[in-house]
Amino acid sequence: MSRFRKLSQTIWHCQYHIVWTPKYRFRIITGEIAQEVENCIRAFSEQSKTEIIELNVQVDHVHLLSMVPPKLSISEYVGIIKGRTAIRVLNKFKHLKKKPYWGNHFWSRGYCVDTVGLDAEMIRKYVKYQEVKERQAEKQQPMF
Repeated sequence: MSRFRKLSQTIWHCQYHIVWTPKYRFRIITGEIAQEVENCIRAFSEQSKTEIIELNVQVDHVHLLSMVPPKLSISEYVGIIKGRTAIRVLNKFKHLKKKPYWGNHFWSRGYCVDTVGLDAEMIRKYVKYQEVKERQAEKQQPMF
């Protein structure tokens, strides 16, 4: 199977590693909230005709490795994912809106995006196992 995808007049391979955080990088993406975030990302990616290669929802950030067709700009895709996910999460978990510092914003304003080239497998493994490595590092740090 070719790594390239096809549109009517285009052959493409546009793979992106995207990372973003909740507002103030609060460690809030746990339990039902984490499940809702993951479900929303998968649903809105499918609607956008993008393919999720790897997805890792962590307590204070999200890693997404995705194939985005060239007819959809990366900023438009991230805007769809972050915007629609925020609306769904804040509507489902109304207690989040009650905090005075939270308001109607769930995600921080920016995001990090990197194109994936020949190191795709290395980045895929990083996204998949990064949470395990973070937990191991947290256990090794001395607690005061």
